[in-house]
Amino acid sequence: MSALSSSSDRLARRAAMRSRSSRLASGLVVVLFLAVLLIFFVLPAIWLLLAPTKTAGQLVSQFPLSFGSFANLGRAWSHLASFQGGVLFLWLRNSVVYSAGSLVLTLATSVPAGYALALTRFRGRKLLLSVTLIVMIMPNASLVLPIFLELNRFGLIGTIWSVILPFSFYPFGVYLVYIYFATSMPRDILSAARIDGANEWQVFRRIALPLARPVIGLVAFFSFVGNWNNFFLPYLVLPSSNEFPIQVGLNQLLSSTPSFNPVAGAGLDITSPELALAIVIAILPVLVMFLFSQRALVSGMLAGSTKE
Repeated sequence: MSALSSSSDRLARRAAMRSRSSRLASGLVVVLFLAVLLIFFVLPAIWLLLAPTKTAGQLVSQFPLSFGSFANLGRAWSHLASFQGGVLFLWLRNSVVYSAGSLVLTLATSVPAGYALALTRFRGRKLLLSVTLIVMIMPNASLVLPIFLELNRFGLIGTIWSVILPFSFYPFGVYLVYIYFATSMPRDILSAARIDGANEWQVFRRIALPLARPVIGLVAFFSFVGNWNNFFLPYLVLPSSNEFPIQVGLNQLLSSTPSFNPVAGAGLDITSPELALAIVIAILPVLVMFLFSQRALVSGMLAGSTKE
């Protein structure tokens, strides 16, 4: 009996040791994974935030994650604000106009389209849904040439509509709204409204839209971020620097930095700290929007996860 008890104790100790070893191994994997994230994502972001506080020489000679001075930050801001007569503010204004205009048209088209695909039956519905999915997974660069030719055919190259109209076509937003309405919209409520005499427009506006606010917020966020960060199409269709959004303007600013273009940047006050500050300014609107819309984003991502 005692031999059986000691054998059980040994087995229990071995199982406990294996459990501790497994936990240690899991913890080590997590630590290594977090270390990789820190090296490749967090440290570059910290360096970018600290770079405008130094001079170009200090960026090379000092510790990469050290803080320079607020005087250097003010000097970098002064040089950046005076670049080409303050064109940076014009680029920011253009980005706001392009992104906001596209966002309004995106919501005006994506939400009704997703609702119609999910809750109505019409000829060609499955084909339209399949085309939407195919376009959604296609790389954006593959559509630039046909879009450019179409815009040129209608004489829109170089106008504000050459950026706003292509950005307004957002198949991913259509698909998100379709998934929400197809999985989470209570059909009984819609049927009751129709029985009470409401037409389809009234059902959509008074019932479907208020219930779909989480997914609408999700579509709005992704659309705004995508439009704000878009570079390739505006670079092709906008010939004038005064019409550039901030992302295309950063490319011009980069070409005016002596570190990257010694010939074109000669004699200008645009160096690496000014360029880093411009990048921080360019991503600041998206960061602020993300911080103030986290609750709506979480609600939108959970929308459609349960079926009532």
